[in-house]
Amino acid sequence: MGKTEQEKMVAGELFDVYDDELVAQRAAARKQVEAINALGESDPEQTEKLIKKLFGSTGKDVSVHADFKCDYGYNIYVDEDFFANYDCVMLDVAPIRIGKHCLLGPKVQIYSVNHPADPKLRRNGAMGIGRPVTLGDDVWVGGGAIICPGVTLGNNVIVGAGAVVTKSFGDNVVVAGNPARVVKHLD
Repeated sequence: MGKTEQEKMVAGELFDVYDDELVAQRAAARKQVEAINALGESDPEQTEKLIKKLFGSTGKDVSVHADFKCDYGYNIYVDEDFFANYDCVMLDVAPIRIGKHCLLGPKVQIYSVNHPADPKLRRNGAMGIGRPVTLGDDVWVGGGAIICPGVTLGNNVIVGAGAVVTKSFGDNVVVAGNPARVVKHLD
C-alpha cells in the first residue's frame, strides 16, 4: 500500500492539501487555535496548557499571544522559554523546530510549506511540498519577519524586523533585509 497524504506531507514529498484526513486535521487544529485565541491574555496558565496540547512538543514556560494561527500544530516543536507575540503564523506542514530561549516578534510568519513550480500542479493550491524550518537556541525574530520553507537558523541569530529569510544562516549573526543577508556578526 502507498503512503498516505499525511506521510507524504511530513516526508517532504508532493501531497494533496485537500486530502480528507488532512482537511479534518486542519479543522481540528483550527478549533484548538480558536480556543487559545479566545483566552487572549486573560488566563496565561490555561493558554499554555492548550498550546502544550496543540504543539508536537514544548519545553517549560511557553507563551503565545493571540491571534496565533497554524495549520496542524502537531508539527510545531518548541523548547523551553518560548515567546510568540501577537499575530504570529506558523504554517506547519513540515516540522517547525524552535530551540530554547526564542522570541518571535508580532506578525512573524514561519512557513514550512511550498507549492510546485508546475502551474498545473499548483492550480487551486491543490498540491504542496513540505520543507522543515529550524531555529536554534537564543533566536530573536523581529516583528513582521518571514521565515521561508527549508530555512535553518543557528544559535544566537537575530532577524531584523520585516526581513524575508530565504536561506539558512549559521550562529551569532544579525540578518536583515529582503532577501535577508548578514548585516552584523555577534561575539
